[in-house]
Amino acid sequence: MQRTLSYTAFILLFGITGCKKFLGKNPDNRAALESPEQVSQLLATAYPQSNYMAFTESISDNVNDKGAGGQDLTTVQPYFFKDVTENSQDSPEGYWNACYSAISAANQALESCFKAPDTANYSSQKGEALLCRAYAHFMLVTLFAKTYDPNSAKTDLGIPYVLTPEKVVFQKYTRKTVSYVYEMIEKDLLAGLPLLDDTRYTVPRYHFTKAAANAFAARFYLYKQEYAKSLSYANAVFPGSNVTAILRPWNSTYLTLTYNELWARYAKASEPANLLLVETASWWARNYFSERYAMDANKKAEILSSNVTGGTYAFTRQSYTLGTNNYMIPKINEYFVRVSVNATIGVGYVMVPLFTTEEVLFNRIEANIYLNNIPAAVQDLNDYASTRIFNYDPASNTITTSKMQNYYGGDERQATLATLLDFKRAEFVQEGMRWFDLLRYNLPVTHTTTDGQKMVLEANDKRRVFQIPESAKLSGVELNPR
Repeated sequence: MQRTLSYTAFILLFGITGCKKFLGKNPDNRAALESPEQVSQLLATAYPQSNYMAFTESISDNVNDKGAGGQDLTTVQPYFFKDVTENSQDSPEGYWNACYSAISAANQALESCFKAPDTANYSSQKGEALLCRAYAHFMLVTLFAKTYDPNSAKTDLGIPYVLTPEKVVFQKYTRKTVSYVYEMIEKDLLAGLPLLDDTRYTVPRYHFTKAAANAFAARFYLYKQEYAKSLSYANAVFPGSNVTAILRPWNSTYLTLTYNELWARYAKASEPANLLLVETASWWARNYFSERYAMDANKKAEILSSNVTGGTYAFTRQSYTLGTNNYMIPKINEYFVRVSVNATIGVGYVMVPLFTTEEVLFNRIEANIYLNNIPAAVQDLNDYASTRIFNYDPASNTITTSKMQNYYGGDERQATLATLLDFKRAEFVQEGMRWFDLLRYNLPVTHTTTDGQKMVLEANDKRRVFQIPESAKLSGVELNPR
């Protein structure tokens, strides 16, 4: 499928995108950044302008072979657990390049902040740049290196952590360890968060606000298995005890919306559940439900038909069938931008929620599970369920530890964790988030084809780590073993 590349006017102004290959840009064709406002403009490009949804959803256990449908390589090859050869938007390589382009913008902004004669006036810009640099590296190490394991992180290969603007094309970089990358992410995260100033932003949810940064910190420390810290940062996101007020109203207001209205609202900056949004060029919203390897009737039933509350997910009331066996929950909507006024071609864009209040709540639940605070975890699970179960009735739908153990088996902790993972799977279906839990818990994934072929991605399979793009070898980056 042919894709049209698009760059924002500001990126073109500062010349930092170039050929869009990993760190292979001409770094010296930049205009001077002479004010905090100009640095702020540059920071609008310091968020990855691509997304992971197509390839992470397709490699997960949320999809089946429907026997017919689209054959985009960004969904076909992950389904067969093969390295993706597609290199434009919606691909692993496209996401890799977008992350390093974002890092390049963040580093250029930081250099301008440090060199400014009045550095105090650039404090909040410095904070945002540090958060952006940390986030892009975090996503890269999550997808292109082994999952953080305290027993092996000091020897597992990480990804290049880039701290300065490039001065030469194809500068050489080496891969240090996952442990090193996590140390650098933590350093940037902790240094940047106190500097943020939410009042500086015209549309706060397009930037790292304090809430979004705390959400990032909660995820980071959860992945690092430092649960007390994850809990602390998650708590900082919620202004009071009534968390349901800032969760998506799936079983109330959302049920009154048409699918077009839900599409318009789900990734909107005014939706309280969205903590950080980014615009990315993508065809995912146009194609995900009609791809051959996607959610079918069987997967829809597996993910959404039942849950521990005994009630019915409200999601099922807002799922739509388009054609034969093509199921869609209206979330990420495309808006098409023509290359010129009279053109018939253009680029599809989507607004993607990078952090939401739902994820923060889930992270708090998981942290409490590992801190042996099961009652707090159960309370949050019930608060979540009260906004997701159709015709929710506390008398019949309230979750208890005994109900979870009867449903899943295992001890209190195992049953509570199983409940959480199933809720997360249902909440983020068709958004690619399931893959991160499959990685962290090293869960096997089985895919089958309509002709009877069975493929299993076992725990610790090397293919669970997405391959470093071939183009990165120009900068000396070692590929992942296969």
